Order: sequence, then structure tokens, then C-alpha cells
Amino acid sequence: MERFVINGPCSLNGEVNISGAKNAAVAVLPAALVVNGISKIENVPDIKDVRVLLDILGKLGAKITKEDDNTVICDTREVDCWKAPYELVKSMRASYYLLGALIARFGRAEVSLPGGCDFGFRPIDQHIKGFEAMGAVVEIEHGIVKINASEIRGAQIYLDVVSVGATINLMLAAVKAKGQTIIENSAKEPHVVDVANFLNAMGANIRGAGTDVIKIKGVDHLNGGGTHSIIPDMIEAGTFMIAAAATGGDVVVKNIIPKHMESLTAKLIEMGVNVIEDEDFIRVIGKNEVKNVNIMTLPYPGFPTDLQPQITVLLNMAEGVSTITEGVWDSRFQYADELKRMGAKIKVEGRIAVIDGANILSGAPVKATDLRAGAAMVMAGLVAKGRTEVSNIKYIDRGYENFVNKLNMLGADISRVLKDD
Repeated sequence: MERFVINGPCSLNGEVNISGAKNAAVAVLPAALVVNGISKIENVPDIKDVRVLLDILGKLGAKITKEDDNTVICDTREVDCWKAPYELVKSMRASYYLLGALIARFGRAEVSLPGGCDFGFRPIDQHIKGFEAMGAVVEIEHGIVKINASEIRGAQIYLDVVSVGATINLMLAAVKAKGQTIIENSAKEPHVVDVANFLNAMGANIRGAGTDVIKIKGVDHLNGGGTHSIIPDMIEAGTFMIAAAATGGDVVVKNIIPKHMESLTAKLIEMGVNVIEDEDFIRVIGKNEVKNVNIMTLPYPGFPTDLQPQITVLLNMAEGVSTITEGVWDSRFQYADELKRMGAKIKVEGRIAVIDGANILSGAPVKATDLRAGAAMVMAGLVAKGRTEVSNIKYIDRGYENFVNKLNMLGADISRVLKDD
């Protein structure tokens, strides 16, 4: 089994270029299925989840060409299948976007319930509610979601909870529906806006993405022919920003949209970290001592749940007691026991973690319990004394492009090794 081996502690210094957003790419690629033509998609991160999705698109009949590592040409004119292959779909959460895309294309879809990271119950009831409002019949048989609709009609849909997945999925299904669809209480995340921008570039009519009300006027065809560039990955950017602060380093995080980082930037400044913003980069200068803070994760523009494990590592170094309240998922503190192995003092009760800071971490064998927790384990290894081995790195490969190389370029001592279990 492959593992990351980290020799710490280290100080990260230099510049790092942020890749295209995983969360946007895994939605834009399925959206290409709605297009009856050719889509050129740039700034696509070369990560495991993207490679799986491209394989799925190919098996559905799309012709996929890569101009380079980060530019994909999708020709979907000959897509003729509405059944997604189970063996690929089961490995990733974002596979549910195939439902909305295939409904828009064929009026039917068969996709197995999604896999991916396990940190709590993640239902698709809001997706189903919206599909049914648009005239679809939805059945779940033996773990397969089967959807049929003789006609997709525009509808007014109110999401009971703010859901990025449901917002994007319903947007995909609605772009070719008859009439207008209104999605209320919609998610505002930047990748929701990015998917809407892609679809509009291909001929859709979507307004209001990035607000809590999205209006989609159905069109007959999306003929493609356009080019779209995936937005920068705010979670990767945040990971490097926190790593710079935690290691007492000085890192310029480039190719980002600073506005997307505002909730993290505010917390870092509150902790006493020096943060300098410019048009497309943020420089983070760590301090020897950081202050304790309280954090609650919320949907965008709140503090991202996907940065919660990483910020916990930094809070472990802060003077005093900090609390994190998880406002999105039920069970996202599974990594806490791994950090405790390294000397962290964390007490978890339900959705609240209490971190008693000012601890010196020691290297230890730990595992990634999910994608972002895996990044946090790497970060803990960077600040810990001695050797840290991170196993289960398949999770990390799902979402970070050239992670080891980027860290080593900043001065880390991290390598990928093959080691028997």
C-alpha cells in the first residue's frame, strides 16, 4: 500500500500555484453530457475523481481528448447510454450529478447511490424531491436510482436545506425542461456559479447562480462549441494557507480568487497570522504564537466544512482552548483520534470539538479517514517532530493535484512510498 512519509518539523516558504477546483470539475464534466456537441474545458485538475469521471463519460459514449494534463475536449454527440457503470460510480460522491445530466439528455437515468468519503448520512432526498417536481418518476432498487420522465417540466422548488449537490443536480435537469424552473434556498458556493457559467457558455439560460434563488429557462438544445475554464480550488488554496500558518512559514498562494477565501482569511487574521491579499494571490506569513478562536462551519460564504480538519491542526498549536462546531455534516471528526496519536488534545461531543492548544505534536503512523482529513494528517506531519507515515492516501489523491511535489517545492520533506500492510 502506498503511504506518505513526512519528516518534520519544517517551515513552508515560497510560491505555490493552485489547481482548478475539484468540486467544480466533478460537476462541470457531467454537465458536458447535457451538451450535444463539443466542450473545451480548461484548468481541469489532474486528480483521481476527475480521471474516474472521464472514464465514466467515455463508457457512456463520449469522446474524450486531452490537449494537455489540464485541458479536456468532450465530444458528447454520440452519447447513447443513460446507465452509469456501477464499478466506477461507487467510488465517488459527485457521481450523482450524472442523474441531472442524463435526465436532461434522455429523460431517464440509472445511477447507483454514490460513494466517496464517509463522514455522516448524506441523503439525496432533496434531489429526488426536485426531480419529481419536474415530472420525473424516481425509484430506488437494490441501491440503483432509476429515473424516468416522458417530459421534464419547469417547476418551482424550495430546498428544505441548503444543498450544493441538489442545487447543481436540479440546475442540470432544468436546463432543457419545458418552461421555467426556480430553485429557492439554493446553495451559493463558487462551484455552483461555475457550473452555471459553463452551461450558459454552451447555450443554457440560467440566472441568479450565487444567490439563494436561481431561475432557469429551458432551452431546446445546448450545442456547445464554447470554452470554459474551471475556477481555482478554494479548498486547496485554504489548505496551503493554513499549512503556511501552521509551519510558521511564508507562502504566496497564487492563481486564486481572494474573495472566495474571505471566511478563512478573517479567522487567520483573528488568530494573529499575517495575511496579505492582492488581485489573484494571498500571502500568508506565520507567527510563532497564534491565538485561540471559535469556528462554526456553514455553507458558503461561511467557513468551509472542507477546511475544518486542516484548521484543527492549526488550533492545536494556539494558546488556550478553541472550539469547532460542525454545521454541515453529522460525523466529520473521525480524524480526531488520529491527531490524538500525535499528541493533540481534542474532545469531541457530537458536532462540537474542543481543542486544548499549545501542544507539540510527535510523528506517528496515522491514516486518512477522508479526503480533507488526509490533508490535515499531512499538515500535522509537517509540524510534528520526527517521522509521520500517512496511510489510506487514496482519499488524498482524490482531491489534490501534485500534492507531494507542491509541498516539497515549498521546503517540506515528504515522499510517496510503497509499503506492505
